[in-house]
Amino acid sequence: MGVFPPAARPFLLIQTRPEDDASAAEAASVRRLGGYTEDTLTAFRLEEHVTVHPEQPVDWESLLAEHAGVILSGSPFTTSDPEESKSELQHRVETELVRMLEVLRRDEVPFLGCCYGVGTLGRHAGGTVDTAYGEKPGPVTVTLTEAGAADPLLEGLPEQFFAYVGHKEGLTVPPEGAVVLATGQRCPIQMFRLGRHQYATQFHPELDQDGLLERLRIYAHHGYMEPHEAEDVFARIRAQQAPLPPRILANFRRIYG
Repeated sequence: MGVFPPAARPFLLIQTRPEDDASAAEAASVRRLGGYTEDTLTAFRLEEHVTVHPEQPVDWESLLAEHAGVILSGSPFTTSDPEESKSELQHRVETELVRMLEVLRRDEVPFLGCCYGVGTLGRHAGGTVDTAYGEKPGPVTVTLTEAGAADPLLEGLPEQFFAYVGHKEGLTVPPEGAVVLATGQRCPIQMFRLGRHQYATQFHPELDQDGLLERLRIYAHHGYMEPHEAEDVFARIRAQQAPLPPRILANFRRIYG
């Protein structure tokens, strides 16, 4: 009887969206755009866990050890909001993410944080995250730095490319030791790396045009745009595709899978 090598570990997608339709669409989009399957990407709804099991902390040691790397998707939460304005759900989610990052950074687990990752990883590592560089939803031009052009996670991307954004906060001062990989005109830090294997993007590599439009319909009243701006925002998104950022998801799978 032959000896077969152990199956490769799947990746872990950490989600924090309470809306079932948004969460399901998000997981499907990451799999489709990044070339993952249900077997190679495990979706973990953190907001659901802390709601159903509020007194049961996540065993991050075991969970991270079972996976090849972590993708943290976007979120309706804003990390720099005043603590007193945050919901109990947001406090619970953020508490668990801090615990997760402590294990992840200690063990150098590969990490890709999409949009929400800038706030979570940036703050945890000592950077300054505030609302100075928020961006309305839509396409922006992202420019790679010299370090970004040489980074394997950005292989296959040109020096400049379009990406979709939509965020209320951004990284004003990067954490000590962070390497800025991509910049933008309105938001100066669009992507950074900590250490060798931990990344965060301000833009959304997990969204295509249809995905962003659907996301905005779900979050129409969450403050990403004023009601009178909706028509113009949707028109700008429809006018510009952003097909290149998903290569980052595929590269993450290829490098760490």
